[in-house]
Amino acid sequence: MSLLEMKNIKKIYDGKEVLKDVSVNVEKGEVLVIIGPSGSGKSTLLRCATNLETPDGGEIKFDGQMGLVFQEFNLFPHHNVLKNITNAPIKVQKRNKKEVKEEALQLLKKYGLEGKENSYPNELSGGQKQRVSIVRALAMHPDILFFDEPTSALDPELTGEVLKSIRELANEHMTMVIVTHEMSFARKVADRIIFLEDGDIIIEGTPDEVFNSDNPRIINFLGKFED
Repeated sequence: MSLLEMKNIKKIYDGKEVLKDVSVNVEKGEVLVIIGPSGSGKSTLLRCATNLETPDGGEIKFDGQMGLVFQEFNLFPHHNVLKNITNAPIKVQKRNKKEVKEEALQLLKKYGLEGKENSYPNELSGGQKQRVSIVRALAMHPDILFFDEPTSALDPELTGEVLKSIRELANEHMTMVIVTHEMSFARKVADRIIFLEDGDIIIEGTPDEVFNSDNPRIINFLGKFED
């Protein structure tokens, strides 16, 4: 059985079918990357998978802990970095406060944020905020991590540090589902890629299968990202 199973998912907004009978499985340790044009249903699919949206049809099977890293960081501005990270593990998961704090400090060090535990979000760069968001998600000990366009709110010069952090997670075999517009990154980090358009999966396969596809729509889409 897959870690996550989404079968025949449908979602309708204002009479428009945003997701049309989409089925996706994610295996333990797999990195699944979802690409496609704006408005194709990528973020909606993620929101359905993480229970932020309720599908209008279909079935989702998952038994475990999810972590979600948002486009806009979603850090609490009135909490410092350490409290942003430790709040949920302590209050929601009822874990030992000392152990959670020690783990949070170790994660901050690992992701290049040592010494930032007492800083507030408005004192951080966009790249630092997004890495704090990743640490916050990891502190919950998730079985699967979801990333919704994790670099879309960042300046290009800050994008690399966030993508590096995600690549490190992939190397550690963290199960991840990533929606991204960074095609070079998608090709390097993915085990499997889904191209979504108009709520349908147009093609699914390994990075080589997708990027070397002779499907005219894929060729046209990928061509827009070439230098």
